[in-house]
Amino acid sequence: MPQPSVRAKRSEKGLLTPDNCVLAMIDLQPQMLFGVANFDRQAIINNNVAVAKAARVFGVPVVLSTVETKGFSGNTWPQMLAALGNPTPIERTSMNSWDDKNFVAAVQKTGKKKIVLTGLWTETCVALPTVQAIHDGYEVYVVEDCCGDVSQLAHDNAMKRVIQAGAKPVTALSVMLEWQRDWAEKDTYDAVMDIVKTHFGAYGMGVEYAYTMVHGAAATKFPEYVVPAATSHK
Repeated sequence: MPQPSVRAKRSEKGLLTPDNCVLAMIDLQPQMLFGVANFDRQAIINNNVAVAKAARVFGVPVVLSTVETKGFSGNTWPQMLAALGNPTPIERTSMNSWDDKNFVAAVQKTGKKKIVLTGLWTETCVALPTVQAIHDGYEVYVVEDCCGDVSQLAHDNAMKRVIQAGAKPVTALSVMLEWQRDWAEKDTYDAVMDIVKTHFGAYGMGVEYAYTMVHGAAATKFPEYVVPAATSHK
């Protein structure tokens, strides 16, 4: 993973850079995903995994938090844990992460004043900490296609509320490209292209086509699928 000390600096001027933000990921747990009705659930998993991988590529600090893991929500999606390097989430009882001293302390410890935020559901676990973090002097960028809610109305009203409070709506892809910014920055280029080809559909296929059919590059080789060994579930 590229480290800030060797990665080329990006200009800021109001934009996100790998050096000025923290990625907060809240309640990416099965029970929360079950209740999402406004977006495709698999797309939400895909987009969160993509932005998590991008954070590792660019050395962006990540704060991962869960709520009532044992009592209601279940464990963080294993795909997320793998993408993040298997961190231990900050467990909460509060719906609002900003009411949890450990979560706030983890954000403060990074020293970043811009928070890139994903989570479920939009109207509670995203909106409430967003409004309060902004009140406390942070800039919050809500990654909308990484969020979801129990209805389209609930999600839309939550996004209106956070935007009125001053939050900036972004997407998983836009965040990664804002961190990359310049295709001449080769320290992260190949890793970004790997994420694009794995997670971003037609864009990724277009990149692969241009590489192979226009520029004559060898076809991308992904790791061969290995069938998991059978295990006992007794």
